[in-house]
Order: sequence, then C-alpha cells, then structure tokens
Amino acid sequence: MIQVAPGRWPGGATRFAGVIGDPVRHSLSPALHNAAYAALGLDWAYGAFPVAPWQVDDAVAGAAALGFVGLSVTMPHKEAVLRRADQVTPVVRQLGAANTLRFERGQVAAASTDGEGLVADLRAAGFEPSGATTVVLGAGGAARAAILALAGAGARQVVVVNRTEDRAQAAVALAGDAGVLAGAEAIGDAALVVKATPVGMPLGAPAGDRPGGGPSSAPAADAGASLGGRCRPGQLVVDLVYHPPRTPFLEAAAAAGATVRNGLGMLVHQAALQVAWWTGEAPPLDALWAAVGEAASPVGSAIPPSDRR
Repeated sequence: MIQVAPGRWPGGATRFAGVIGDPVRHSLSPALHNAAYAALGLDWAYGAFPVAPWQVDDAVAGAAALGFVGLSVTMPHKEAVLRRADQVTPVVRQLGAANTLRFERGQVAAASTDGEGLVADLRAAGFEPSGATTVVLGAGGAARAAILALAGAGARQVVVVNRTEDRAQAAVALAGDAGVLAGAEAIGDAALVVKATPVGMPLGAPAGDRPGGGPSSAPAADAGASLGGRCRPGQLVVDLVYHPPRTPFLEAAAAAGATVRNGLGMLVHQAALQVAWWTGEAPPLDALWAAVGEAASPVGSAIPPSDRR
C-alpha cells in the first residue's frame, strides 16, 4: 500500500491516468483503478475527465504532453481517439475503435479490452466459450467487441440478432466462419446469450455503443422481457447493463430457468486488463471487486446505468 502523510498525496512523483468521455462524471473507473494502484503499491492516481467531441484531439495530446501513463476511453470517443494513435492492436484495427490508450516514449498506442474483458468474466463465472453456440443481441460497438472476442475464444457459432440487416451483416463478418445472422428464434438454441443493445431489444431499437445508456421505457422493458422469455434452463444469459443489476431481460431469463449475469464483471475485467497493460503487473482482482462493490452499492436511478469504462 502507498504510505503518505495526510495532505501530501498526490505529490510531485505521482503518475496520472484517467478516463475521458461525455458524460463521464458517473464513471466507476476511478474507484476501480485507484484501488488497483493502491493494492499494487503504486504512486499513481486516476481521475474522470469530461471531454466534448471537438476536444478529443487536444485532450489526448494534452495527456501525452503532461506525462500521463494512459487514458481509458468511453463513449462517444472510442473511434475518434484513433486519429491520435501511432500504434493499434489487431483487435482495434478490426473494430475501428479503442477503449484504452498508452503513452510511451512519445508514442500513443491504442487497444481494446472490452471483448477480452467479457470473455475473462465468462470464464471466471465457469463458462468456456470454446466450442459453444453463442448469440449476441445487437450490432453496435459493444456487440461488435463481444462478437469478435467470442469468435477469437473459439466459439463454434456466434449468432447475431439485430434489427438492421446491413449493420448486422457487418457485425457477423467479424466472427468469420463462425458468424451467423438469425432472428430472435435462435436465442433458445444457444449455450450463451449476450445482450449488447441499449435498453430495448435489437429487433425494436437501434443497437448502440453503450448498453443501457438511458432510462428504460415501458415498451423497451416489455421487449427486453419478451426476448428474455425465449431463454431456457441450462443457458448462461448476460446483459451488459449493470445498473439496474437485474433488467427486465434478465428477470425474464431467470424466470425461464437460465443462469443470469449482468455487465459488472465485464467492467471489472476490462479495467483489470488496462491495469495490466499500463503497469506490467498482474491486476489485483480482489481489490477491484471490493472497490466496485463499494462504489456501486449506493448508485441511484439518476446515474447513467452503463459506464462502459
């Protein structure tokens, strides 16, 4: 643990990182990252920085100039930050979006930990995607990250269900030979179902990059419950929303006998991967879970429900 005298931290030797987005003040990322740095004994600090779309280039350049270790990136900047990237990972190249930047020796490197974070959480929950038939509801940014990661983890099929066919076709292509385009009837045939849309169903609302990014309407809740009702016993069903902890979709899936999980684990694991990339240390998952539990417990309905960072 960092041992500092009261009022003397952060200090002159403290290194900084943070998350940029619009909005971003509700983010749980500072609680996650600062807990990790403390557990690792690092004199680092992490904050949340609201950045308007027209300020992205200046924000990234400014963070690099100030010696930041890196930045987490949430909506709506995941694509725009690539304008400032000198290096990108193969995953970022395929997705055309990044959620993590690292500043090192005058270079900006871009990565995406969202999909890998989802797979890590699935495995922590005892589900192995390799060889499994999976369904992803949606074709937006979060869905694309999930599709690419599930295919990369060896899923036998990654079935995409989405209202808009052309967008769905582009998402299916990310899964290569494992990709399949289908309707909602495919839900009952999968071992894993991942809902990666905003609050409504992919068949009735456009998919987006921030699952659960706004309050649920009654029609959207009904649509989510209708999709959840197609689930069955023996399935693992995940909604990438983590507030509320049980959406109408998850409630209906649970009532149908499925095992359900929200998006909090993905949030924790994608942050853990960022910590590992920046520090070179194994991330302290126990500390991350403890921090997010404390931070999430008093969250009220006015706080945006899906901080993707």
